[in-house]
Amino acid sequence: MPVPGDTVEVQLLEDGAAVVERIEPRTFALERRSAGGRAKTMAANVDLLVTVTALANPAPRFVTLDQLLAFAELEGIGAAVIFTKPDLADPSAADAAARVYRDIGYPTLVVNPKIGEKVPELRDLIRGRRALLAGNSGVGKSSIFRALGGDTVVGDVSRHGLGRQTTTAGRLYRLEGGFLIDSPGINEFGLGTVASDALSRAFPELRDPTLRCRFTDCTHLREPDCAVRAAVAEHRIAPTRYASYRKILLEPT
Repeated sequence: MPVPGDTVEVQLLEDGAAVVERIEPRTFALERRSAGGRAKTMAANVDLLVTVTALANPAPRFVTLDQLLAFAELEGIGAAVIFTKPDLADPSAADAAARVYRDIGYPTLVVNPKIGEKVPELRDLIRGRRALLAGNSGVGKSSIFRALGGDTVVGDVSRHGLGRQTTTAGRLYRLEGGFLIDSPGINEFGLGTVASDALSRAFPELRDPTLRCRFTDCTHLREPDCAVRAAVAEHRIAPTRYASYRKILLEPT
């Protein structure tokens, strides 16, 4: 079935309707698995994955953010990090979270779309790109989509601190030489099983220390003379990022 981002050939009918006759080959596809294990394609032909993470309400889920960034690295597409709801978070915690990803090299913005804070910078970031907003439900993707000109409904957060999913199907909005897709929440997103060598390459800050590990097949979990664990102990690698690496490797979803 066609998904947002697909290029298709259509036949226009006399009543103004259009029939999709052919879907062009996809250069990229983002899939998520349902609770039953089925894969569902969310978007196609994207060249920039814009991860969206709330700093509060709901609490940030850094492992989901890091899974998305690792996915982008494995797929060879660009990635950016957007934090939302800074007005509900401790300013020092917001600055610390953003600094982790800026230091790695990811374009990182702290955005409050309700008042337009950093929205122009975000527009510049995605100009000319085929971008997809991705993150858990309730983190503010739809608010960002609307602030950039798209049309969607903004939801609420449940009493359990989990986002209510108001976007049930991806929406595409054309933007200055590219497009922006607002995807449904990806609470079920997972990378599946990834080998330790591939996963370490998907975490850019692990690549250089990996070359200095004693063993070439080091998993960075328990081996002696592991340069990655040494870098974590010396705070050259963020503990939250290393925790995500371990969780993804040991508990594939």
